[in-house]
Amino acid sequence: MASEFIWYDLMTTDAEAAKAFYQDVVGWKAQDAGHPDVAYTLLGIEGYESHVCGLMELTEDMCAQDIPPHWMGYVHVEDVDAKAAEFKAAGGDVLMAPHDIQGVGRFAVVSDPQGAAISVFTPIAPENGMPEFPPKGTTGTVAWSELYTSDPQAAVTFYGKMFGWKPTQEVDMGPMGKYHLFAGDNDDLGGMMRMPDGMPTPAWSYYFQVDGLNAAIERVKAGGGQLLNGPMDVPDGAVVAQFLDPQGAFFCLVSMKR
Repeated sequence: MASEFIWYDLMTTDAEAAKAFYQDVVGWKAQDAGHPDVAYTLLGIEGYESHVCGLMELTEDMCAQDIPPHWMGYVHVEDVDAKAAEFKAAGGDVLMAPHDIQGVGRFAVVSDPQGAAISVFTPIAPENGMPEFPPKGTTGTVAWSELYTSDPQAAVTFYGKMFGWKPTQEVDMGPMGKYHLFAGDNDDLGGMMRMPDGMPTPAWSYYFQVDGLNAAIERVKAGGGQLLNGPMDVPDGAVVAQFLDPQGAFFCLVSMKR
């Protein structure tokens, strides 16, 4: 799992509304994390003890910085402090200094040289061992990670140095440029592409697996979300769409064609 995404969370302006929305759209079960200092909701899949992601409200400090609602991915590293320093030395930045979450692990929020934010995370292994995690493709898992950036080739090189991610394929998308797939030690983890015109800043986005995209699109609309793009066919028989949730966070859904 080293240098792969192992956690995702949503920072939002209304945690209760967001919880209800994603439970309906994706089908996640929700559980209070029980942290003494902050309200944090864990989101998981029925039948599995492990959780997929979480959500909490933006802090007052984040709101003062005009940080909008957003999803954040966490990459597993062996040493958070060293990796944050590597990001800084290689032209990125440290947006939130390394710090501990009691009983959970240590993390930092960093950014690449183009400005896309990502978290690095060293978890504390549970005393009873890691719970069973749902296999890839299970409804409710995070199926794909995608970077929109001002310089895809530079990003491929940078993340290769930071995490050892290897480019596996380039797909020509015509006027949109090339789509760069990357992998960790095993399967492809995601892709990188040039950010579309009008996008305010480079950013990572995440695709949640659903069972039937068209029905999920209707649930998004009924719950107050907005369809931005799609549905679109992608390789391997899948179909995807991109959205804003009711609080304004960008997210994506994917399912196999029916």
